[in-house]
Parts: sequence; C-alpha cells; structure tokens
Amino acid sequence: MNRQFSVYLDLVRFAAACLVYLYHSNQRWLTTDVLPMSNYGHSSVIVFFVLSGFVIAYVTDSKERDWPSYTASRVARVFSVVVPALVLCLLLDTVGRHIEPAHYKGYPYDQFLVRLMASLLMFNEWWFISITSFSNVPFWSITYEFWYYVLFGLATFMPGRWRLWSVVGLALFLGPKIAMLAPIWASGVLLYRWQALQRLSLGLAWALVLGSSAAIVGLHGVGFFDAVTAGFKDWIGASAHTQLTFSKFFLADYVLTVLVFANFAGMRIVAPTLAPLFDAVRRPVRALADYTFTLYLLHQPLFLAWGTVLALDPGTPLAWLATTGACALSIFVVGWLTENKRGALREWLHGHFLRLEQARRGLPAAQR
Repeated sequence: MNRQFSVYLDLVRFAAACLVYLYHSNQRWLTTDVLPMSNYGHSSVIVFFVLSGFVIAYVTDSKERDWPSYTASRVARVFSVVVPALVLCLLLDTVGRHIEPAHYKGYPYDQFLVRLMASLLMFNEWWFISITSFSNVPFWSITYEFWYYVLFGLATFMPGRWRLWSVVGLALFLGPKIAMLAPIWASGVLLYRWQALQRLSLGLAWALVLGSSAAIVGLHGVGFFDAVTAGFKDWIGASAHTQLTFSKFFLADYVLTVLVFANFAGMRIVAPTLAPLFDAVRRPVRALADYTFTLYLLHQPLFLAWGTVLALDPGTPLAWLATTGACALSIFVVGWLTENKRGALREWLHGHFLRLEQARRGLPAAQR
C-alpha cells in the first residue's frame, strides 16, 4: 500500500467518524437548526467496514502473518477502548440522567448486567436479539466488526480441513444480521487482493474517484438510499424489518459499497500523483486518525452528557460548538490513555498467545 493512499484512508476514517458524530448530535435540544451533512451517519459505518476489510487484509499480508500476532493486535485494538468506553458510558449516563432525564428518552438504562456482559462478549446483535449498550447506540457496529475479525482469522489461520467448517459454523451461530453485512466487509479484502485493480490506467482511476464521489453525494441528496430501504420494508413487512435492526439497510448498503469500492480502487492509483498534497497533511491526519476509534465509540455518551451539563441555549450555535469542543477534549484525553497505549497490551497478549502456539506445536520450554 503506497504511503499517499494510506494517508487518504486515514483521512477518510477520521472524516467518517466526524460524520457519524454529526448524525447523532443532530438533536433539537442541542441545536434548533439541522446540521449540514448530518444524513451520512449509517453510510459512514459502511465506509468503515470496507476500509476495515482492506486494512486487515493488508496487515495479515505484511505484518500479522500468524494467529498469535493477529489475535493479539485485534483484541488489543478493540478492548483497549471498549472496556473503558463501557465504564465511562454507564458513568456519564448516570450523571446525565440525574441532571436532565428528558435528554435520555429512548435510551435504555436497565438490565445492567445483561447489557454489560453482552457488550463485553460482543453479543449485542446475536441473531434477532438487539441489546443496546445504554446510550451508546453506535456500539452495534463494533460487535459486527469484531466478529468479522474472528471470521477472517479463522479463514486465514485455521488448518485447511477445519477452515470452511469453522467459518460456516460461527456464521450460523451468529445469525443472519451479521452475515448480511459480511460481504461489505469482505469487499475490502477483495479490493486489497484483486491485483488487476492495481494496474488501472490513471484516466480510469480518476473517473472512478470523481464518479463515485459524485454518485455518493448525489444519491444521498435525492434520498435514494432511504427510498431503497423503504421499499424493502414494504416488501418484507414492518415487523420483520424491525427485527433486522441495523442490517435492515443492507440493500442500500450494497449499492454504497460498490461506490466506496470504486472510490478506493481509483484513489489507490491516483494518490501518488497527489504526493505533495498528501505528504503535506500526513502528520496531522495520522495524529487525528489515532483517535478515530475513541471518537466513534464514545461520542454519543459524551455529547449527551456534556450537552446536559452545559445546558446552553440550542437557538445559538454556541450550544453545539461548546458541546462538541468539550467532547473533542474528552476524546483526546481518553484516547491518549487508552487507544494510544494499546501497544503494551498487544505485546503482553502476543507473548501469551505465542507460548500457547509453541506449546501446541510441542516445543520444549527452553525454546518458547
């Protein structure tokens, strides 16, 4: 993966997280005006999925070539942020609800043990069950992505005779909702591995970048994705549509996936020609991208709590801006303490997993 394209992916990752924040913070008690570009929330999650599949395919091809390395990196990446996020979410919800319960209407605050255990075990969206992690609605996509990590790990590192059965068995156990969006994540893997895409002409690559970008903006502008989802709801019925929770948008998501796939395929060729631009922004973009996971996973509990505590007039821009500033500062502090410190956890886990692998292979203790 060329350096300029890597910067582009980091920029997309951070921008997508910001769009999810805009989507969720577009609440009338926080701002009386509809926020611009606040209709890209779910679509940004789809971008994350494609990007994640691409990055995981890359790291397993270049760095994490054995299961101890892969598993240690993925577990450290997820749980270094998930565990603190769960604790903070419960704390913030408790404080916020005490100050202004109306702001938390519609967010669950019960069955604490069930919600905490489901979130820690990543079973929030198992089959047709949907267990919201208190006010942290975006948590659903983390559970999907975690299981895509596991499924990809099984497909990559399990012995040949067990590979297919383990993947199919786990997919059946997890249920249809996670399986319905799995092709979106897998498209990122395909993008990395499809060698012919790396030989596109520069002209075709530019056409893919510009055409896909225009289509994404245009289709959102005319309500195409909402119309597709509404049509699917009419077809299967409201009850079945509700049971699919966040997978109910899958038909529209597939269309968006094709556009994101085309954009990334084209930009991988185009990016080196824009080297001066990407090299100039590389450091700030990388710095921001380091906090993307924390931003995504904590933004909703944070803006609910900060907006409640500050209690500013939503009729002025100050309410949303001040709340957003407080959230940004909180995310920086939490990310610095968690996400940016995951290396130590990764190394500790890698040591344990490596000893397990060596024991499995029957190596003497002196060689472990």
